[in-house]
Amino acid sequence: MSNSWFVRREECPACASKEFETIYESPYDEGPVKDYLIEFYTAQGTVEHEYLEGAFYVLCKCGNCKMIFQRDIPGDTLMGRLYGHWIDPKKVFNQHEKDDGLIYYSNYAQEIMQAISYFNASPSSLSFFDFGMGWAKWSLMAKAFGCHSFGTEISEDRIKYAESIGIKNITWDEIPQNRFDLINTENVFEHIAEPLNTLRHLKTALKPGGLIKINVPTANDIDRRIKIMDWKSPKGSANSLNPVAPLEHINYFRRSSLIKMAAEAQMEEVRIPIGNQYTYTTGWHGIKGVAKNLLRPIYLNLLNRHNYIFLRYIKGTKKN
Repeated sequence: MSNSWFVRREECPACASKEFETIYESPYDEGPVKDYLIEFYTAQGTVEHEYLEGAFYVLCKCGNCKMIFQRDIPGDTLMGRLYGHWIDPKKVFNQHEKDDGLIYYSNYAQEIMQAISYFNASPSSLSFFDFGMGWAKWSLMAKAFGCHSFGTEISEDRIKYAESIGIKNITWDEIPQNRFDLINTENVFEHIAEPLNTLRHLKTALKPGGLIKINVPTANDIDRRIKIMDWKSPKGSANSLNPVAPLEHINYFRRSSLIKMAAEAQMEEVRIPIGNQYTYTTGWHGIKGVAKNLLRPIYLNLLNRHNYIFLRYIKGTKKN
Protein backbone atom coordinates (compact mmCIF):
# COMPACT_ATOMS: atom_id res chain seq x y z
CA MET A 1 0.00 0.00 0.00
CA SER A 2 1.16 3.55 -0.74
CA ASN A 3 -0.08 4.89 2.61
CA SER A 4 1.44 3.32 5.73
CA TRP A 5 -1.25 4.72 8.02
CA PHE A 6 -3.77 2.25 6.58
CA VAL A 7 -4.10 -1.53 6.86
CA ARG A 8 -5.56 -3.69 4.08
CA ARG A 9 -8.06 -6.42 4.92
CA GLU A 10 -7.76 -9.51 2.74
CA GLU A 11 -10.96 -11.28 3.81
CA CYS A 12 -14.48 -10.48 4.90
CA PRO A 13 -14.27 -9.35 8.53
CA ALA A 14 -17.62 -10.97 9.37
CA CYS A 15 -17.40 -14.46 7.89
CA ALA A 16 -13.71 -14.71 6.85
CA SER A 17 -14.58 -15.39 3.21
CA LYS A 18 -11.94 -14.35 0.68
CA GLU A 19 -14.57 -14.01 -2.04
CA PHE A 20 -15.47 -10.34 -2.32
CA GLU A 21 -15.66 -7.66 -4.99
CA THR A 22 -14.94 -3.93 -5.10
CA ILE A 23 -18.13 -1.93 -5.58
CA TYR A 24 -16.82 1.63 -5.13
CA GLU A 25 -13.43 3.35 -5.01
CA SER A 26 -12.37 6.97 -4.56
CA PRO A 27 -9.22 8.73 -3.25
CA TYR A 28 -9.29 10.19 0.25
CA ASP A 29 -7.26 13.28 -0.61
CA GLU A 30 -9.40 14.66 -3.42
CA GLY A 31 -12.93 14.73 -4.83
CA PRO A 32 -16.18 13.98 -2.99
CA VAL A 33 -14.66 11.91 -0.18
CA LYS A 34 -12.26 14.69 0.81
CA ASP A 35 -15.08 17.24 0.76
CA TYR A 36 -17.23 14.92 2.89
CA LEU A 37 -14.47 14.49 5.49
CA ILE A 38 -13.84 18.22 5.75
CA GLU A 39 -17.52 18.96 6.34
CA PHE A 40 -18.05 16.04 8.71
CA TYR A 41 -15.00 16.37 10.95
CA THR A 42 -14.62 20.13 11.04
CA ALA A 43 -17.81 20.30 13.08
CA GLN A 44 -16.35 17.84 15.59
CA GLY A 45 -12.72 18.88 15.60
CA THR A 46 -10.34 18.69 12.67
CA VAL A 47 -8.97 16.66 9.75
CA GLU A 48 -5.25 15.92 9.39
CA HIS A 49 -4.98 15.48 5.63
CA GLU A 50 -1.35 14.35 5.76
CA TYR A 51 -2.55 10.96 7.04
CA LEU A 52 -4.73 10.47 3.96
CA GLU A 53 -2.35 11.19 1.08
CA GLY A 54 -2.34 8.40 -1.48
CA ALA A 55 -5.00 6.37 0.35
CA PHE A 56 -8.28 5.19 -1.19
CA TYR A 57 -11.75 4.68 0.19
CA VAL A 58 -12.61 1.23 -1.16
CA LEU A 59 -15.97 -0.42 -0.52
CA CYS A 60 -16.18 -4.19 -0.98
CA LYS A 61 -19.07 -6.64 -0.93
CA CYS A 62 -18.67 -10.17 0.44
CA GLY A 63 -19.87 -12.92 -1.88
CA ASN A 64 -20.79 -15.16 1.06
CA CYS A 65 -22.60 -13.08 3.70
CA LYS A 66 -23.17 -9.96 1.51
CA MET A 67 -21.54 -7.71 4.09
CA ILE A 68 -20.20 -4.38 2.77
CA PHE A 69 -16.88 -3.32 4.24
CA GLN A 70 -14.02 -0.91 3.67
CA ARG A 71 -10.97 -2.77 2.42
CA ASP A 72 -8.32 -0.30 3.62
CA ILE A 73 -8.86 0.87 7.18
CA PRO A 74 -6.98 3.11 9.62
CA GLY A 75 -4.14 1.41 11.47
CA ASP A 76 -3.71 1.80 15.21
CA THR A 77 -1.94 5.15 15.00
CA LEU A 78 -4.45 6.75 12.67
CA MET A 79 -7.32 5.20 14.61
CA GLY A 80 -5.96 6.82 17.75
CA ARG A 81 -5.67 10.20 16.03
CA LEU A 82 -9.18 9.88 14.62
CA TYR A 83 -10.96 9.11 17.89
CA GLY A 84 -8.67 11.05 20.20
CA HIS A 85 -7.90 14.20 18.20
CA TRP A 86 -9.95 14.60 15.03
CA ILE A 87 -13.04 14.06 17.15
CA ASP A 88 -12.52 16.52 19.98
CA PRO A 89 -13.58 14.79 23.25
CA LYS A 90 -14.71 18.03 24.89
CA LYS A 91 -16.86 19.03 21.91
CA VAL A 92 -18.48 15.60 21.76
CA PHE A 93 -19.11 15.51 25.51
CA ASN A 94 -20.66 18.96 25.51
CA GLN A 95 -22.86 18.04 22.55
CA HIS A 96 -24.08 14.93 24.34
CA GLU A 97 -24.86 16.95 27.45
CA LYS A 98 -26.92 19.29 25.29
CA ASP A 99 -28.72 16.71 23.12
CA ASP A 100 -29.31 13.71 25.40
CA GLY A 101 -32.75 14.31 26.83
CA LEU A 102 -35.31 12.31 28.76
CA ILE A 103 -36.18 10.01 25.84
CA TYR A 104 -32.49 9.12 25.38
CA TYR A 105 -32.18 7.93 28.99
CA SER A 106 -35.64 6.37 28.93
CA ASN A 107 -34.57 4.13 26.03
CA TYR A 108 -31.54 2.94 28.01
CA ALA A 109 -33.72 2.23 31.04
CA GLN A 110 -36.16 0.29 28.87
CA GLU A 111 -33.47 -1.89 27.33
CA ILE A 112 -31.85 -2.66 30.67
CA MET A 113 -35.17 -3.53 32.32
CA GLN A 114 -35.99 -5.88 29.45
CA ALA A 115 -32.59 -7.55 29.80
CA ILE A 116 -32.97 -7.97 33.57
CA SER A 117 -36.43 -9.47 33.05
CA TYR A 118 -34.99 -11.98 30.57
CA PHE A 119 -32.60 -13.35 33.19
CA ASN A 120 -35.42 -13.47 35.77
CA ALA A 121 -32.95 -12.67 38.54
CA SER A 122 -32.30 -9.98 41.09
CA PRO A 123 -30.41 -7.06 39.48
CA SER A 124 -27.79 -7.26 42.24
CA SER A 125 -26.89 -10.78 41.06
CA LEU A 126 -26.23 -9.67 37.47
CA SER A 127 -23.04 -8.33 35.90
CA PHE A 128 -23.29 -6.16 32.78
CA PHE A 129 -20.38 -5.06 30.60
CA ASP A 130 -20.51 -2.23 28.06
CA PHE A 131 -17.95 -2.82 25.31
CA GLY A 132 -17.24 0.58 23.76
CA MET A 133 -19.00 2.48 26.54
CA GLY A 134 -18.45 6.01 25.25
CA TRP A 135 -19.33 8.37 28.09
CA ALA A 136 -20.57 5.44 30.22
CA LYS A 137 -24.23 6.46 30.22
CA TRP A 138 -25.52 2.94 29.51
CA SER A 139 -23.21 1.54 32.20
CA LEU A 140 -24.37 4.13 34.69
CA MET A 141 -28.02 3.28 33.96
CA ALA A 142 -27.32 -0.43 34.54
CA LYS A 143 -25.63 0.47 37.81
CA ALA A 144 -28.66 2.56 38.82
CA PHE A 145 -30.84 -0.56 38.50
CA GLY A 146 -28.54 -2.39 40.91
CA CYS A 147 -26.47 -4.41 38.44
CA HIS A 148 -22.71 -4.77 38.73
CA SER A 149 -21.64 -2.54 35.85
CA PHE A 150 -18.35 -2.39 33.93
CA GLY A 151 -17.14 -0.95 30.65
CA THR A 152 -14.24 -0.45 28.30
CA GLU A 153 -13.10 2.22 25.87
CA ILE A 154 -10.09 3.15 23.73
CA SER A 155 -10.37 6.85 24.56
CA GLU A 156 -8.44 7.88 27.68
CA ASP A 157 -10.76 10.86 28.18
CA ARG A 158 -13.81 8.60 28.23
CA ILE A 159 -12.11 6.07 30.53
CA LYS A 160 -11.19 8.77 33.04
CA TYR A 161 -14.73 10.15 32.97
CA ALA A 162 -16.26 6.68 33.45
CA GLU A 163 -14.02 5.97 36.43
CA SER A 164 -14.93 9.36 37.91
CA ILE A 165 -18.58 8.28 38.06
CA GLY A 166 -17.86 4.83 39.45
CA ILE A 167 -17.65 2.65 36.33
CA LYS A 168 -14.59 0.39 36.34
CA ASN A 169 -12.73 0.08 33.04
CA ILE A 170 -11.72 -3.41 31.93
CA THR A 171 -8.95 -3.73 29.36
CA TRP A 172 -9.03 -5.99 26.31
CA ASP A 173 -6.65 -8.49 27.93
CA GLU A 174 -8.70 -8.57 31.14
CA ILE A 175 -11.98 -9.43 29.40
CA PRO A 176 -11.59 -13.25 29.47
CA GLN A 177 -10.84 -13.11 33.20
CA ASN A 178 -14.38 -11.89 33.89
CA ARG A 179 -17.85 -13.39 33.64
CA PHE A 180 -20.84 -11.33 32.56
CA ASP A 181 -24.53 -11.96 32.11
CA LEU A 182 -24.84 -9.33 29.39
CA ILE A 183 -22.26 -7.70 27.14
CA ASN A 184 -23.61 -4.59 25.47
CA THR A 185 -22.18 -3.37 22.16
CA GLU A 186 -24.11 -0.32 21.03
CA ASN A 187 -22.95 1.05 17.66
CA VAL A 188 -19.53 -0.55 18.09
CA PHE A 189 -19.12 -3.43 15.62
CA GLU A 190 -19.32 -1.14 12.61
CA HIS A 191 -16.14 0.57 13.85
CA ILE A 192 -13.81 -2.33 14.68
CA ALA A 193 -11.20 -3.89 12.41
CA GLU A 194 -11.84 -7.55 13.30
CA PRO A 195 -15.49 -7.98 14.33
CA LEU A 196 -15.47 -11.79 14.10
CA ASN A 197 -12.39 -12.15 16.31
CA THR A 198 -13.80 -9.52 18.67
CA LEU A 199 -17.02 -11.50 19.03
CA ARG A 200 -15.03 -14.65 19.78
CA HIS A 201 -13.02 -12.76 22.39
CA LEU A 202 -16.10 -11.31 24.09
CA LYS A 203 -17.76 -14.70 24.12
CA THR A 204 -15.10 -16.03 26.50
CA ALA A 205 -16.38 -13.62 29.18
CA LEU A 206 -19.99 -14.82 29.19
CA LYS A 207 -21.56 -16.68 32.05
CA PRO A 208 -23.54 -19.80 31.09
CA GLY A 209 -26.68 -18.48 29.45
CA GLY A 210 -25.17 -15.02 29.06
CA LEU A 211 -25.94 -12.74 26.12
CA ILE A 212 -24.07 -10.41 23.79
CA LYS A 213 -26.14 -7.60 22.31
CA ILE A 214 -25.12 -6.14 18.96
CA ASN A 215 -26.75 -3.03 17.56
CA VAL A 216 -25.30 -1.56 14.36
CA PRO A 217 -26.63 0.87 11.71
CA THR A 218 -29.43 -0.37 9.49
CA ALA A 219 -30.06 0.73 5.91
CA ASN A 220 -32.19 -1.88 4.19
CA ASP A 221 -31.77 0.01 0.92
CA ILE A 222 -27.99 0.26 1.13
CA ASP A 223 -27.47 -1.08 -2.41
CA ARG A 224 -29.61 1.72 -3.82
CA ARG A 225 -27.73 4.33 -1.81
CA ILE A 226 -24.38 3.07 -3.03
CA LYS A 227 -25.51 3.23 -6.64
CA ILE A 228 -26.42 6.90 -6.15
CA MET A 229 -23.40 7.70 -3.93
CA ASP A 230 -24.68 11.13 -2.93
CA TRP A 231 -21.97 12.43 -0.58
CA LYS A 232 -23.93 15.59 0.16
CA SER A 233 -26.97 13.83 1.63
CA PRO A 234 -27.16 14.65 5.35
CA LYS A 235 -27.16 11.98 8.06
CA GLY A 236 -30.64 10.55 8.50
CA SER A 237 -31.81 11.40 5.00
CA ALA A 238 -32.99 8.82 2.45
CA ASN A 239 -29.70 8.81 0.52
CA SER A 240 -27.34 9.24 3.48
CA LEU A 241 -24.04 7.37 3.24
CA ASN A 242 -23.46 7.50 6.99
CA PRO A 243 -23.89 3.69 7.32
CA VAL A 244 -20.68 3.36 5.25
CA ALA A 245 -19.00 6.55 6.52
CA PRO A 246 -15.30 6.70 5.54
CA LEU A 247 -12.77 5.81 8.25
CA GLU A 248 -15.37 5.16 10.98
CA HIS A 249 -18.13 2.86 9.69
CA ILE A 250 -15.67 0.41 8.21
CA ASN A 251 -18.20 -2.47 8.40
CA TYR A 252 -21.75 -2.40 7.13
CA PHE A 253 -23.70 -5.43 8.33
CA ARG A 254 -26.82 -6.80 6.78
CA ARG A 255 -28.81 -8.89 9.21
CA SER A 256 -27.66 -12.01 7.37
CA SER A 257 -24.06 -10.91 7.91
CA LEU A 258 -24.60 -10.73 11.66
CA ILE A 259 -26.18 -14.17 11.75
CA LYS A 260 -23.35 -15.71 9.72
CA MET A 261 -20.74 -13.99 11.87
CA ALA A 262 -22.46 -15.40 14.94
CA ALA A 263 -22.41 -18.90 13.43
CA GLU A 264 -18.67 -18.58 12.73
CA ALA A 265 -18.23 -17.75 16.42
CA GLN A 266 -20.46 -20.71 17.40
CA MET A 267 -23.21 -18.42 18.62
CA GLU A 268 -26.90 -18.16 17.85
CA GLU A 269 -29.60 -15.54 18.05
CA VAL A 270 -31.94 -15.47 21.02
CA ARG A 271 -34.94 -13.19 21.43
CA ILE A 272 -36.20 -11.48 24.54
CA PRO A 273 -39.87 -12.55 24.73
CA ILE A 274 -42.22 -9.98 23.23
CA GLY A 275 -44.25 -10.04 26.45
CA ASN A 276 -41.18 -8.88 28.38
CA GLN A 277 -40.56 -6.17 25.83
CA TYR A 278 -44.07 -4.77 26.15
CA THR A 279 -44.07 -5.04 29.94
CA TYR A 280 -40.88 -3.00 30.29
CA THR A 281 -41.44 -0.50 27.49
CA THR A 282 -41.27 3.18 28.41
CA GLY A 283 -42.37 6.35 26.65
CA TRP A 284 -46.10 5.74 26.19
CA HIS A 285 -46.73 9.42 25.56
CA GLY A 286 -48.71 10.75 22.62
CA ILE A 287 -50.08 8.91 19.59
CA LYS A 288 -46.62 8.57 18.05
CA GLY A 289 -45.18 7.13 21.24
CA VAL A 290 -47.94 4.56 21.56
CA ALA A 291 -47.67 3.55 17.89
CA LYS A 292 -43.88 3.23 18.11
CA ASN A 293 -44.04 1.08 21.24
CA LEU A 294 -46.70 -1.20 19.78
CA LEU A 295 -44.88 -1.71 16.49
CA ARG A 296 -41.23 -1.85 17.57
CA PRO A 297 -41.25 -5.44 18.98
CA ILE A 298 -42.96 -6.63 15.80
CA TYR A 299 -40.46 -4.72 13.63
CA LEU A 300 -37.52 -6.21 15.54
CA ASN A 301 -38.71 -9.75 16.19
CA LEU A 302 -41.06 -10.72 13.38
CA LEU A 303 -40.06 -8.60 10.39
CA ASN A 304 -36.31 -8.69 11.16
CA ARG A 305 -35.88 -5.18 9.77
CA HIS A 306 -33.26 -3.95 12.20
CA ASN A 307 -29.66 -4.89 13.00
CA TYR A 308 -30.41 -5.34 16.69
CA ILE A 309 -29.78 -8.84 17.99
CA PHE A 310 -28.93 -10.80 21.12
CA LEU A 311 -26.56 -13.76 20.88
CA ARG A 312 -25.70 -16.70 23.13
CA TYR A 313 -23.17 -19.43 22.62
CA ILE A 314 -24.64 -22.57 21.13
CA LYS A 315 -25.22 -25.22 23.77
CA GLY A 316 -22.66 -28.00 23.60
CA THR A 317 -19.96 -25.81 22.05
CA LYS A 318 -16.88 -24.41 23.71
CA LYS A 319 -16.74 -20.75 24.67
CA ASN A 320 -13.26 -20.19 23.22
